[in-house]
Amino acid sequence: MIANEQLRSTDILSREKILSDYRLAYESRQVSLLGRRDVMGGRAKFGIFGDGKELAQLAAARAFNRGDFRSGYYRDQTFVAALGELRWTEFFAQLYAHTDLEAEPNTAGRSMNGHFATRWLDEQGLWRNQTELYNSVCDIAPTAGQVPRALGLAYASKLFRNNPALSELTNFSHNGNEIVFATIGDASTSQGMFWETMNAAGVLQVPLLMSVWDDGYGISVPIEYQTTKGSISKALAGFQRDGEEKGLEIFTVKGWDYVALLETYQQAAHICRTEHVPVLVHVQELTQPQGHSSSGSQERYKSKQRLTWEAEHDCNLIFRQWILENGYATNEELEAIENETKQSTKKARLSAWDSFQASMKGDFNEALDLLQQTARHHTKSAELMAIREELRKTFSPVRRDAVAAVRKALRILRTDSDAGRQRLRAWLERTNAENADRFSSHLYSQSPDSPMLVEAVPAQFTDDSPVLDGYLLLQRYFDSLFSRDPRVVAIGEDVGQIGDVNQGFAGLQEKFGEIRITDTGIRETTIIGQGIGMAMRGLRPIVEIQYFDYVYYTLATLTDDLATLQYRTKGGQKAPLIIRTRGHRLEGIWHSGSPMGTMLSSLRGLHILVPRNMTQAAGFYNTLIKGDDPALVIESLNGYRLKETLPANLAEFCVPLGVPETLRVGSDVTVVTYGSMCRIVIDAASQLTSMGISIEVIDVQTLLPFDVNQTIVESVKKTNRVLFADEDVPGGASAYMMQQVIEGQNAYRYLDSAPRTLSAKAHRPSYGSDGDYFSKPNVDDIIETVYSIMSEAEPQRFPQL
Repeated sequence: MIANEQLRSTDILSREKILSDYRLAYESRQVSLLGRRDVMGGRAKFGIFGDGKELAQLAAARAFNRGDFRSGYYRDQTFVAALGELRWTEFFAQLYAHTDLEAEPNTAGRSMNGHFATRWLDEQGLWRNQTELYNSVCDIAPTAGQVPRALGLAYASKLFRNNPALSELTNFSHNGNEIVFATIGDASTSQGMFWETMNAAGVLQVPLLMSVWDDGYGISVPIEYQTTKGSISKALAGFQRDGEEKGLEIFTVKGWDYVALLETYQQAAHICRTEHVPVLVHVQELTQPQGHSSSGSQERYKSKQRLTWEAEHDCNLIFRQWILENGYATNEELEAIENETKQSTKKARLSAWDSFQASMKGDFNEALDLLQQTARHHTKSAELMAIREELRKTFSPVRRDAVAAVRKALRILRTDSDAGRQRLRAWLERTNAENADRFSSHLYSQSPDSPMLVEAVPAQFTDDSPVLDGYLLLQRYFDSLFSRDPRVVAIGEDVGQIGDVNQGFAGLQEKFGEIRITDTGIRETTIIGQGIGMAMRGLRPIVEIQYFDYVYYTLATLTDDLATLQYRTKGGQKAPLIIRTRGHRLEGIWHSGSPMGTMLSSLRGLHILVPRNMTQAAGFYNTLIKGDDPALVIESLNGYRLKETLPANLAEFCVPLGVPETLRVGSDVTVVTYGSMCRIVIDAASQLTSMGISIEVIDVQTLLPFDVNQTIVESVKKTNRVLFADEDVPGGASAYMMQQVIEGQNAYRYLDSAPRTLSAKAHRPSYGSDGDYFSKPNVDDIIETVYSIMSEAEPQRFPQL
C-alpha cells in the first residue's frame, strides 16, 4: 500500500473551506434523518441514504473537475451536493417522486431517491458541452451495475488523448484529461461486474478512480462473508502496479480522517488524470447510522458493541472534534452552524413537500368539482357523491386517486350521454395524455436525431455491381464507415487482429490502427460497459458480442443500464451504442440459440434489428449511425458465405426501422418471419407453389420497433390466413409477432383460419445436422404447416398429408 503524502497546499485546509465542509456534511446528515422520517411517516415509499459517508465524499468532490464523470452509488448525496449539482429541495422532491423536471431534474420522479443525473441533453435531446459540466451518470439500484459503464467512460478519455482525429470534439473532452470517479459499497465488490471491471481497467490503463465505501456490511452480512481477507484492498493487492508491471494504484484511508481523505483523493486524482492509471481508494471504517435503508433495522444484526463502535467513529462527530481541537472554530460557532442547518434543511423539506402537493392540486380540485357538478340532479347522485367524498377525504392524495375516482364515476355513467359525462371524459383524456408524458415518455429518443426520423435510401445497383460473399460486403462497408467517421470505434473478442471470427473486419485494424479497432479479453459484461461509456461521451462505438447466446452474459448491464437510460432520465442522457452479434442457424446447444423472446422482454429501450443478409445489415448500420438510440443487430450467422450484390451507394443507403419488406407476393397464406428463416420460408414457398398454394412472405426486418405503419395487416386482409415463424422457443418472438399483428393491428377481423406460430422446440438445439433439423423449423415444417392451414379450409382440394 502507498503511504499518504502530506498536503502540499495549505489553502485546502483554510478555515473557510473547513467550515464550509462541516456545514455541508451536517446538512447531508440532516436530510438523511429527515428523509427516513418521511418514509416512516408515509410521505415517501422507500428511502436509502448516504449518512456515514459524508467526509469521504466531500474529499472526493474536492478532487473532481469540470468535465469529469461520476458513475456512482445511490448513497452519493454528499458527493453530488458538494459539486453544486444537488439542492436539498431536489433531494426531497426525488424522495416524494415529484414528476416536474424543474423540481426533480435528475429523473423526473422516475427513480427512487439517491439516483442522480446531470442533464447532458438540451430540451431537444441534443448534446450539451460535457466539459463544462460536473457529470453524473444516472445511478442505478442493482448492486455493482454502475461499474461496467465506468470502464467505458474512462476508456473514452484514453481515446480522446491518443487519437488526434478526435481533437475537434471539444464539447466532449479536453485532450482526455477527464477522469471517472466510480463509487461502490464494499459488499457489492463481491459482484463479478466489479472484478471484471477492475481487471479490464488494469489491462487498458484508463483513468478510473474507484472508491469503495466500506462500512463493514452488505445489509446484514458482515465483511468476513463477503471478501477474501475481509478487505477489498488486500484482495486486490496483486493488481498493485510496480516499477516493471502495469496495474492499479491502491490507497487505503479511514473514512473519518478528514486530512488523510483530502490528501488521498488529491494524490489519487493526480495520478489518474496525468498518468491515466486506474486507482482504487478503499475508504475504511465508515458507518451507517440509520442502517441499510428504511425497510429494516440494523439492531437485528449488529451487536451492541458494533453499534457503540459506530457511534464513536461517526465521521461527522470526529470531524467536529478535530475542528475544535485544532482551533478552526469554537463550540458556539459549530452549534450556530448546526442550528442554521437544521432550520434550512427543514425549510427545504417543507418547500419540496408543498411544491409536490401543489403540482397535483389543480387536477385534484378539478376532479372534485366535476364530480359535484355531474352529481347535481342526477339519478345516481348518491353514488357519485360517495365517490367524491371518498376522494375528498384521501390523505396525501396523489394523481392516481383523482384518476381512479373519475374512472369509477364513468363506469357508473356508462349509459349516459349528458354533458357531465362528457366533461369527465374530457378531463380523463387530458390527464391521461399528461400522465403518459410524466410516466411513459422517452423510452426511445425524441430528438431530431432519432433513427426513426432517418429517411429510407434504397440500395442502388448497376450492371457492373460485383457479386461477392456477405462477409466481404461487410468488410467493404466497415472500411467505408471508418474512413468517413472518426468517432466510430469497434471493440470485441477477436475483432482486431483476425478481423472477427467471420472476417467482417478483416484487414481493417492494420488500416485504421488498434486505437480504432481493438481486441478485448473474454469479458462480455465490460465489453458492453465499455461501449456504453464511450457512447455517453459522444463517440460511436460498435461493440461485438461474438455469438448471440453470449448476450446472456451482458443482460443485466443491457437491461438495467443501457435500455433504461433515456427513460430513467426523461430524456436527459443517452448512449447510442451499437451492439453487433450473430446468431440463428449455428449448430449445438451453446452457440445456436435464438433467444429473441428474452431480448424483447428485457431490452425495451433498445432497437432490435434482425437483417436477413449483410446488405440489409449495412443499411441498418447506416441508419443507426445517423441516429442516437442504442441497438442490438443480430446478423445471420449462416449468411457470411452467401453471395450478395454490392450496392453502388454502400455508404449512403439506409434501411428504415420498423418497416417490413414483402419478399414474395402471394394470395393464400401470409407468412411473417425474419433473419435466416427468410431463406427457409422462400424455399418452402417455391415448393408450395407446385402444390397449388401461394404464400406471401414478409420479412419484419426489425422486432423493436415492429411494423410502425401496420402494413402486415394489409396482407392478412388479402390472404385471410397467417403464420408466424421463427427460431425462438415456443411462446417467444413468434408469439410476440402474433400479438403485434392479431391484437395490435386488429388482424383477427380478417381471419378465416386460426392464426398459427411455428417455432423451434422448447429445448436448445442439439448438435449436428440432424440436431438442427429436428430442433428448429425447417423447409418441411413450413410446407406442412402451411398445407395443414389450407387443408382445414379446403379439405377436398388439400387432403391431409
